[in-house]
Amino acid sequence: MSSEIAIKVENLSKCYQIYDQPRDRLKQFIIPRTQRILGLQPKQYYREFWALSDISFEIKKGETVGVIGRNGSGKSTLLQMICGTLSPTAGSITTLGRIAALLELGAGFNQEFTGRENVYMNASVLGLSNNEIDTRFDEIAAFADIGEFIEQPVKTYSSGMYARLAFSIAINVDPEILIVDEALAVGDTRFVAKCMRRIKDIQARGASILFVSHDVGSVRTLCERAIWLDKGSLVEQGDVFPVTGRFTEYMFSDEKSEQDALHDVLTDLYKEPPLQADATLTGGQATADSSTTATSSASIQAPAEYLPALDARPVTHWGSHKGIILTATIRDEQGAAKDIFAWGEALNILVEVNVPKDISREHLSVAFSIKDLKGTDLIVSTTHDFEFRRLPDKERFGVSFELTNPLVTGKYLLVAAVENRQHRDIHYYEYVEGAHYFASLANERLFGLFQPSIEQQILV
Repeated sequence: MSSEIAIKVENLSKCYQIYDQPRDRLKQFIIPRTQRILGLQPKQYYREFWALSDISFEIKKGETVGVIGRNGSGKSTLLQMICGTLSPTAGSITTLGRIAALLELGAGFNQEFTGRENVYMNASVLGLSNNEIDTRFDEIAAFADIGEFIEQPVKTYSSGMYARLAFSIAINVDPEILIVDEALAVGDTRFVAKCMRRIKDIQARGASILFVSHDVGSVRTLCERAIWLDKGSLVEQGDVFPVTGRFTEYMFSDEKSEQDALHDVLTDLYKEPPLQADATLTGGQATADSSTTATSSASIQAPAEYLPALDARPVTHWGSHKGIILTATIRDEQGAAKDIFAWGEALNILVEVNVPKDISREHLSVAFSIKDLKGTDLIVSTTHDFEFRRLPDKERFGVSFELTNPLVTGKYLLVAAVENRQHRDIHYYEYVEGAHYFASLANERLFGLFQPSIEQQILV
């Protein structure tokens, strides 16, 4: 294995034997052996369940990779085999470097031992000497922040205290490979933020990180690449943004069967056709006296040849009625669509749609968001926010959103969506992530993600 590779997985498979009744396990232990001795074909008393099937990938040193997939997709089984707590049925795993893992709450903890005793036991398993643990114990206890409970048996701990202590041990042994399996799902917001900062510190030191989470936002924030598993099979691996985008698209494809939804996503992966706007609907000027304005197609007069279509390279594109969104662009005060905007410049986000009459307007909403290239939502607005605006009964109309550009220098993308907001779980008629790509430029040196206009006063 190359010295640049931290983890190499080749043709990995894991099969479990499923017994319908307890006595079938005893039968399987005795009867097939007897049948083989007698020269008979041995009978099988179990069903095979393949938790993983023929998985292969590599993770380079210093790389952070997210593992995504629904419950039961094989994520935890994969991580347990990489850590060595499970043996594969077929295939091989090669790792290079000290591994620290958080596979589940309290994995490896002795319930009767105190927190202190478990720190020494777990850290020694991870390769630290007693002297090294002595040196780091105060730092481990301070990060866990469980106070006097460090001297109490861990069977008295809450789930959050388990997570705190387990995470603190794992990150304080200087791992070369850190494996985190949903460990951040438990704990208060303050502790999760502290964990995320420490993971980024470990990243900066050049460690390889394998991160499992159902939170696509966290995966996009931390990871460079993503591995998508489904029912034990590798669906896709690659750059984190498109892979997580297609996974999200698959998860939202609730109007179709699972097989059809996955087929559509994979078809888009290998052939994403350009999205074309309807040439009969042309660009329009937004009304300036409202932050959100709906306009009918009759008021849109610009020549058809100037109509910018949706970008032909959306990251993801799904929905029960794909084709409703005709255009989604960001324009300046003169109504010109551009790819570069200055900080503080007036922005007009125009979404033009063609909504069939059979879709009720009662809970219909048009929305946009601006994301960074990691996929983090920076600005989100919908016609359903604040004072609800009922959208026109006409099929074709446009919605204009106006704001002053608060984005610091960087690259961004526009998301456009048409939604049904009747229930808490939003139904998407159409969702286009990457309808328009653009950059923001600021002459000033600004920090943070975005910078609104702020009035300053010096009081003496």
